[in-house]
Amino acid sequence: MSERNPTALISARAGGAAMMLPAVGNLDAYISAVNRLPMLSPERETDLGRRLRDHNDLEAARDLVMSHLRLVVSISRQYLGYGLPHADLIQEGNIGLMKAVRRFDPERGVRLVSFALHWIKAEIHEYVLKNWRMVKVATTKAQRKLFFNLRSMKTGSRTLSPEDVAVIAKELNVREKDVVEMEARLTGQEIALEAGSDDGDDDFAPISYLAAAQSEPSQILERRQYDQLQGEGLEQALAGLDDRSRRIIEARWLRDEDEGGGRTLHDLAGEFGVSAERIRQIEAKALQKMKGSLAQYV
Repeated sequence: MSERNPTALISARAGGAAMMLPAVGNLDAYISAVNRLPMLSPERETDLGRRLRDHNDLEAARDLVMSHLRLVVSISRQYLGYGLPHADLIQEGNIGLMKAVRRFDPERGVRLVSFALHWIKAEIHEYVLKNWRMVKVATTKAQRKLFFNLRSMKTGSRTLSPEDVAVIAKELNVREKDVVEMEARLTGQEIALEAGSDDGDDDFAPISYLAAAQSEPSQILERRQYDQLQGEGLEQALAGLDDRSRRIIEARWLRDEDEGGGRTLHDLAGEFGVSAERIRQIEAKALQKMKGSLAQYV
């Protein structure tokens, strides 16, 4: 479900059953449609739950899910203050609803609506935490509780006073400094990484000084390939040469002068007792063979 066409087709899985709602044009139409779906009586809900549990009746699973879609819409509205698309919140809540239906046991004496609340909220919570603008804004159970309650506990838009901080920290059983930090994150303004105008301010946008060129994936890959070429790739290519060819390549290209490198064709011709042209031919053939061996690293 997306914001462009959030409800053109809803297709989900509840224990393998396809759950579908007729095509509707937009989110408002979807909400109107699910609100018109009939609710289940306790007896009907129990019967459907038993059919699903005992016989894996997928039509029963479908009816249980469809009749509770309005619950997801209602719960999702509580999370609109985090700036995330309402359609996506509903979609995540629907996933939680289907998980609840799959685990629902009608013999426990609890209505599905009460049982599903936990699963719907859990899925929406995870979605909010993963997609909100602050990375790792809440990692512990206490921080998550603070994240989802602080906004509603504040009165107005003013900054919390030390007394307010103390009261909230005590009520939620968290540290006062955690309350202060979370408030700062919730009220902080977002800054665009790239400047949105052409007035010459691009050089001062965060992207200019936060980007690390050496960390670009393409450059990392190039460095890794280069290291492989210099290490195992080159060693493997040399190992495929005969002794004379290897000596020529190393003396001509792979050693410094103080290590016997930088030799000329005539130098090597005298060493092996052949012509300089013959050394050139051996060298060309060896280089061609090495090129083929190194192809796998490029």
